[in-house]
Amino acid sequence: MMFGSRLKSTMVERDKALPGRDSRPFTVPARHAVLDTPLEGPWPEGTQVVYLAMGCFWGAEKTFWQTPGVVTTAVGYQGGYTPNPTYEETCSSLTGHTEAVLVAYDPAKLSLDELLRTFWESHDPTQGYRQGNDLGTQYRSAFYWTTDEQRDAYLASKTAYQAALDKAGFGAITTESRPAEDAGTFWYAEDYHQQYLKKNPAGYCPDHGTGVACPIGVGVLYGTGVKAE
Repeated sequence: MMFGSRLKSTMVERDKALPGRDSRPFTVPARHAVLDTPLEGPWPEGTQVVYLAMGCFWGAEKTFWQTPGVVTTAVGYQGGYTPNPTYEETCSSLTGHTEAVLVAYDPAKLSLDELLRTFWESHDPTQGYRQGNDLGTQYRSAFYWTTDEQRDAYLASKTAYQAALDKAGFGAITTESRPAEDAGTFWYAEDYHQQYLKKNPAGYCPDHGTGVACPIGVGVLYGTGVKAE
């Protein structure tokens, strides 16, 4: 067992992660509290899904349910080892998961440029295992794609945004990025976390954005040969 600052700044090893359980230990609502769409699908034909993390998932989810073209959002745990984790377990940094947000969207109504611009500008992707005063590996920035187009758009936008951050005096982007299948199952969070800021309008929702604009039209960089790190 690890304690203190080491736990918050060091990713747990697989063999030291919490064991979890075989089934979900709580209920998840069937429908979105704001959009009134299915939280776990099925969604309309053509809907695409991406998973991302921007620190505390309450504010991150609200950002995306307010984004035109989004079909549904949900909060959960992803990128670690523990099956069917609880919020308390994830907050211990002993599951290896991020506080993740599922974003299901209509690509005919929401471009990847706009989705990624919202992602980059709504948090500080240079902070490693933290966002502001929220410390822990579960608060890391992450982007887990489900299509090659999402991957290419992510890599192009990262290059463009890093250049903008460099000019503003920020450090290197630390966002974890990989295919969603490599990040593993998106484990839905407890009922009370889903659309938390709809249910608790005065709830915790810090703004960790850098104030640096992500360049518009990053799509022009697609196909430039940028490779995944």
